[in-house]
Amino acid sequence: MNTTTPVRLAILDLYNRAPNQGMRCIKTILDDYALQNDRSIDYRIFETRYTNEVPRADAFDIYLSTGGPGSPYDGEGLPWERKYFDLIDGLWNHNQRNTDQKKHVFFICHSLQMMCRHFSLGEVTRRRSTAFGIFPIHKTEAGDQDPVFEGLPEPFYAVDSRDWQVVQPNQARLESLGGTVLAIEKDRPHVDLERAVMAIRLSGEFFGTQFHPEADAEGMSTYFQQPEKREQITALHGEAKYQEMIRCLHDPNRTDLTQRTILPNFLNLSIGALQETA
Repeated sequence: MNTTTPVRLAILDLYNRAPNQGMRCIKTILDDYALQNDRSIDYRIFETRYTNEVPRADAFDIYLSTGGPGSPYDGEGLPWERKYFDLIDGLWNHNQRNTDQKKHVFFICHSLQMMCRHFSLGEVTRRRSTAFGIFPIHKTEAGDQDPVFEGLPEPFYAVDSRDWQVVQPNQARLESLGGTVLAIEKDRPHVDLERAVMAIRLSGEFFGTQFHPEADAEGMSTYFQQPEKREQITALHGEAKYQEMIRCLHDPNRTDLTQRTILPNFLNLSIGALQETA
């Protein structure tokens, strides 16, 4: 692939048409990246969870699978989930068979939980309470060396919004696939619970986060200030915590730094690999 060839990117939309800021943020990142790097990115959205739309495994260079509402088990036995996992298997098998022109996939939150279910990478369980807000994410030793996290401090901050979690990573399974845990959630010494997995690299081409690296301050400020969301946050964490979240949104070294770093780094690496093997 030369620099004038459009990059083909598929967005696997798992939002099920639920209101969200994620899709706007993803489009903004892709459009800004293309403009800043003078690259053409032809992206297409597939409403996988709502209309059973799934692209072919050979049709795109890069696949980005979104977050979404509800349980990562909601799709069990449904046509959309079977098609989704068939695609993921197709992409994985393609990469095992080919030394060049591999397919690159990024999984966000709900998608990461589904990937962990599918590949048996750990326990996917319901949290005792909702994780909702801006929290520190801690890199593991491997994560500190991973190029997708290059430019982020330890810890870095990200938007976390989920009722489910991946815990008790299956180290034997990860090692057999060539994967590793790259980040875990904040330490809570006063809570007798295991820290959840927050990022996994399953291979050189498969990467996922349980937080939302696409989230920007503009969208989250709008989201947090909706009356029902403010009520939810203050009920769970108190008014002081809510005000702290709002302040965090205006700190350029927190949410916006993560938004400017992770997915652009992933695109750099993916597109760079495609160019090298063209």
